[in-house]
Amino acid sequence: MKIRLDNVVKTFDTFRAVHGVSLDIESGELLALLGPSGSGKTTILRMVAGLEFADGGHIYFGDQDATDIPVRDRGVGFVFQHYALFPHMTVAENISFGMKVSKVRRSPAEMSARVADLLRLVRLEGLGERFPTQISGGQRQRVALARALAVDPKVLLLDEPFGALDANVRRDLRRWLREIHGELGITTIFVTHDQEEALDLADRVVILNEGKIIQQGTPEEVCRNPSSAFVMKFLGDTNRLSGSVKSGVASIGGVTLDADGCPDGAAEVYARPSDLEWSRESGIPASVLRVIDRPDGRRLVARTAGGETVELDVPPETVVRAGDEGFLRIVRMKVFAA
Repeated sequence: MKIRLDNVVKTFDTFRAVHGVSLDIESGELLALLGPSGSGKTTILRMVAGLEFADGGHIYFGDQDATDIPVRDRGVGFVFQHYALFPHMTVAENISFGMKVSKVRRSPAEMSARVADLLRLVRLEGLGERFPTQISGGQRQRVALARALAVDPKVLLLDEPFGALDANVRRDLRRWLREIHGELGITTIFVTHDQEEALDLADRVVILNEGKIIQQGTPEEVCRNPSSAFVMKFLGDTNRLSGSVKSGVASIGGVTLDADGCPDGAAEVYARPSDLEWSRESGIPASVLRVIDRPDGRRLVARTAGGETVELDVPPETVVRAGDEGFLRIVRMKVFAA
């Protein structure tokens, strides 16, 4: 099912949550809406679901204008962050609930068979007679997904589906959800503020801020070619260095680097910790403030001669101590007008 948002607007009282968003979601695509709190991502998801109605613009499911269709008639499956399972119902009863209230009538035998199929799909065979309080948080989220899939939705919507779970469980469920999506091929939109989650899972990432789309593209496109300083900062650890640009050349701390395409004037240079190297020979003069050791590497906190604090990753065998003097070498960077 292809979905299209055409200049969609949503206002709450005097606050405009979504500013004329237009977006095409291909059939079978797994799309992430990513942004900080208040960026409009959940409001967009709820409008697609029919839980909120747009104040302007249109939402299309295929060729059908679904803007004003009630949620019950849209054919969507919705998974919430906090499961929203019925505590007095067993796992099997929770999964079958949507089928019982659906307009599509199924016999008890058909519903039982469908529940069994879904329990196998979400790898919870043998747990159908347990209650939600008798299974783990990760298992409850799998039940919530099975319940959403039970009514054969045309579109699957996930609102911060792993936000209430610990880091290890989230990683496991991300891999599992990607496998499930590959098997079922349902058009899926999920909302998250977790950059790693979006980049791990999505075919395409839409980055929002203040109700507007800032950038969209594949994980590779948004990571390697951020369109703005906002995207660069939002997508992970980054260092900002002040500089200036003249005739396509950036000057930072006495070092000149190519900045083709950036206008002349004051500039901000962004580099991730992995984009910097520590050198004893040449670069931007700096001193080490702190050495942080981690299982997979070593990170330095350093201060440039200009007083800017940066972090950089070095090989774990690098011999360096707090107080050492040296240089920062920029391997990769993005330059934006200040």
